[in-house]
Amino acid sequence: MSSKYKIHFEISERKIILRLFDVAFVLSALYLVGYFFNFSYFSISSTNFSWTFVLGIYIMFFGAIFEMYNLQVASNQFQIFRSTVLTASTTVVVYLLTPVFSPELPSNRIQMLIFYLTVFLALLFWRMVYVLFLASNRFIQNAVLICDKEQVEELILGLENIDPHYKIVAYVNSDCNGVEDFEYHYVKNIKKDTLTSFVKEHAISEIVIASQKNDSITADLYHQLIGLLESGNIIREYTQVYESKTQRIPVQYISRDFYRFFPFSRSNNNKLYLLMVRVFEIIISVSGLSIGILFLPFILIGNAVGNRGTLFYTQERVGKDSKVFKIFKFRTMVKNAESNGAVFTTINDARINVFGKFLRKTRIDEFPQFINILKGEMAVIGPRPERPVFVDEIAALMPFYETRHVIKPGLTGWAQVNYSYGETIDDSLIKLQYDLYYIKHRSIFLDLNIMFKTVTTVVFYRGQ
Repeated sequence: MSSKYKIHFEISERKIILRLFDVAFVLSALYLVGYFFNFSYFSISSTNFSWTFVLGIYIMFFGAIFEMYNLQVASNQFQIFRSTVLTASTTVVVYLLTPVFSPELPSNRIQMLIFYLTVFLALLFWRMVYVLFLASNRFIQNAVLICDKEQVEELILGLENIDPHYKIVAYVNSDCNGVEDFEYHYVKNIKKDTLTSFVKEHAISEIVIASQKNDSITADLYHQLIGLLESGNIIREYTQVYESKTQRIPVQYISRDFYRFFPFSRSNNNKLYLLMVRVFEIIISVSGLSIGILFLPFILIGNAVGNRGTLFYTQERVGKDSKVFKIFKFRTMVKNAESNGAVFTTINDARINVFGKFLRKTRIDEFPQFINILKGEMAVIGPRPERPVFVDEIAALMPFYETRHVIKPGLTGWAQVNYSYGETIDDSLIKLQYDLYYIKHRSIFLDLNIMFKTVTTVVFYRGQ
């Protein structure tokens, strides 16, 4: 008997749904409040379309900053409440103070309170609906994995740790010489000749092929896959699934023919894109240095009290084309912090002084790097530059590591906004996967995404 078909939304689809329904619920609530109650501040009509458009943009903009579209946050009731309060509060305040494109401030203050409560309650109600229905187990996507027995545990954990709604329910052992009776927890081992019947009986959403052996797909298995493909079933290669779910390049599963798996983005050589980026970098750098100058008196006082040493320091880093340059930073560590040699910075590192912790958490310690950006040694967005000693150490153990140097290193990057501070070689591997993903998919859209997440990191005091 066939199991009941389960609705499933991909990660990108869930984020689109969250954005669209955030706006739809708020606008619908405002319309109903205006229709049934004495609320006149905001109305929806063809003559004031700009009011509606600007409000929708604000909701999505501040929602992105306060993590309303982070799926882990969107599935947690406590975090939803926090994000909703911050998003609704900031949206309403900024909207009320926006000239021309929003209604004039009402003379009756109760109108502003009704406006805020409507926006907040509409967002909160919709997000509770999402948690109870769209984020529930009823929307899990079931998949079958074709791989070698030795890979089962690693491959399954690699996907399910990222998307809890993605379940590998069974696997086919592609090793011709292997036994077919090994099961991993709830993941059933099925025989090759039963793949088609299993897929039909258990409402499998897709088949994922992860075997790297050329002779692993037997003639019988190949014909079954062709039949399933013709029936409308989705068949994907593991690295494609991993990349789409994790937004990282799975270098541990890629052989030396890397060009098949992560062709570099055309943006890396697009002169118009690079010109736009450079103009943007100059504007951001000048603005950043101007803000830094305003903060400088407070930084000097904090440094004198908490650091008691030189304010600036320089350090060699590896840049584009593996060229070494000197990076500028505000000093955050005690004197002679590396008297015993260079080591990775760790969480709660004892070498970081009191004021240095504040500078790192707020990312203020990075402000002097705007000088490196103006000099053309760094970009605003790109892989974080690493020290030569660590580059040599990591590159000897990790394939593709030096691929990071095909573009300029950045002040912030895809790895920085998606992963915690790297303390070990294993952490460096994960951050490399994110960096390669950025190099592969580099675009204006991805750059904006990183900028939003960087603002979120600063707002929530998550620097390291």
